[in-house]
Parts: sequence; structure tokens; C-alpha cells
Amino acid sequence: MLAVHLEAQMYAVFESGGKQYRVSPGDLVSVERVDAPVGYLVEFDKVMMVKKEDGVVVAGPSLREARVIATVVRQGKGPKVRIFKMKRRKGFRRKAGHRQGFTSLLVNEIRV
Repeated sequence: MLAVHLEAQMYAVFESGGKQYRVSPGDLVSVERVDAPVGYLVEFDKVMMVKKEDGVVVAGPSLREARVIATVVRQGKGPKVRIFKMKRRKGFRRKAGHRQGFTSLLVNEIRV
């Protein structure tokens, strides 16, 4: 019964930072770092698909005008990833770390 309720809800698939995200209005999603301060509205125009009550839109002129509008909730860094390089019998060792930046967004609306 819960799946039926979720299917009736509007959602969209958009692209940000080379990755695709499926979101509905009210969702909290973490994407690759977006240059915007906390509290700002961000608009994504690379929308791949929109599901509305009357059907699914995958292509066409209405999808070109589709937008996902979200509010920046938080800017942060992910967990540290360790990078270790070594060549055996040569005495070569390199150790480094990396923390990927992310932005938490609260999806306000999906415009079609």
C-alpha cells in the first residue's frame, strides 16, 4: 500500500556534478559541491525525466523547460579517502588523503 502512495507522488531525475539524482519536493539530497552560500536558492536545468500524476515525461519541449529548485542547507566535506602508492623493491612510497566537498540541498519544487 505504501508503494502505491509513492508512485502517485511527483518526482524528477536531474544531473549535477556528472551524477544523476531522483528527487521529490521536500527531499534532502547531498550533491557534488555547488558554489552557493547556505540559504540560497539553486536551480538545476539538466532534468532527465519528470513523473507527474498524468504520466512520465522523458523528452520533448516541456522537459527542456523543466527545473528543479532547491535551497542550500549545508556545505561540507565527506569522509577522508586515503591514497597510497608504492613500487615494490624501489623504496617509492607516497601517502595522501582527500575529502570531497558536498552540498546538502532541500528540494523546494519541480517546475515543468
